[in-house]
Amino acid sequence: MAHDAFHAAALPPRVYGAPRYLEISAAIFCLIVATLYVTSLTWGGSLPRDYMSFIVGRDFLNFWMYGRAALESDPGRFYNVDLYNAALRTLAGGNYPGQTWSYPPSIMLVAWPFGLVGYLPALAVWTIGSAAFFLWAASRALPDRMLLAILVISPAAILCLISGQFSFLIAGMMIIIFRWLDRRPMLAGFLIGLLIIKPQLGLFFPVILIASGRWRVFAAAALTAIAVTVITAAIFGPQIWFDYVRIGLPNQNLVLIEPFRLGAPLMPTIFMNARWLGANYTTAMALQACFTAVAVVALFWAYRGRKDADPWLLAALFFACSVFGSPYLMSYDLLALTFAAILLRATGRLDAQGQRLAVLVYWLPLIAFVLGQFYLPGASLIAPAFALYLMMRLKNPPGIASPVRP
Repeated sequence: MAHDAFHAAALPPRVYGAPRYLEISAAIFCLIVATLYVTSLTWGGSLPRDYMSFIVGRDFLNFWMYGRAALESDPGRFYNVDLYNAALRTLAGGNYPGQTWSYPPSIMLVAWPFGLVGYLPALAVWTIGSAAFFLWAASRALPDRMLLAILVISPAAILCLISGQFSFLIAGMMIIIFRWLDRRPMLAGFLIGLLIIKPQLGLFFPVILIASGRWRVFAAAALTAIAVTVITAAIFGPQIWFDYVRIGLPNQNLVLIEPFRLGAPLMPTIFMNARWLGANYTTAMALQACFTAVAVVALFWAYRGRKDADPWLLAALFFACSVFGSPYLMSYDLLALTFAAILLRATGRLDAQGQRLAVLVYWLPLIAFVLGQFYLPGASLIAPAFALYLMMRLKNPPGIASPVRP
């Protein structure tokens, strides 16, 4: 077997020169956000709060509560919004803003160790550990420290740090999956199957596995997902999956039904932008379905007809299609696409048009957030524009040496 295709495909770092203005602007952005966030924290209660009165770490609080619930009887009761928020108020005080418990119950298989310790130590371990894992995975393709620095202070990464989300963990898994698709197919499939903890991010893996004929990866992914589901049901009872489908998913869907809720400005999706333009739920979902179908066709074409093309171009197309192909996706979920944009730009795989689009991808979380404050659409078109460019690049590749295949 030859070298790892994804590692061999990476040209020597910074051959084309680092985008200096991107480095400077990213550093300024990071400094401003860090200053504003830190100065907004209040330390009057048992746990520090941010400017919106959420406990520092925000969404990690949900993850930590899953860990605590895993050690109790009837953890599925927290899918009831009223019961869950009553528990949060007991923990954080009666004035705590509402949150929902909407993750699949399989998340408890990962979260339970964090429930054994206090919130702030658990948050510190989670943040440092997941960020280190992501940087390790990214460094396999981005050995240049400056490029890694640009990545770790990107808007997507900063949002992940503030929100305490899964993005570092999931993005790191995504990078490893694409590096291992052919080199270690069973392990790649195992990681894909684990994405059941956040299924919308792995929505299109069956498409590319079927299109490229990677049946060993597909089988490993399916068996892993089934095993995770069965183990979860065996430990916590099968009722918890019924509670998730009956109560948890509808709670998660509330942000789609009510497009002016708190989290909506962090959703750069076709569906949400259509809602802001006045489309009702059915019309917006129909439009989203059209874009989802386009994503499926694009990925099937690329992974069937261009499967021997530059593997990082194919991976970047997958990340872009995953963004505009899903109705429910947050800006911190753009970290894998941000990684791909930095890699392609820094290693000379993009022409002038592609470099401009890559810069837009890098700043997409910030663009979406700013426009979202005024419920203005437009940010959702950046990912499909980048995907279209990548398809043209795959159709008419530039005259560079083909990457070594395993």
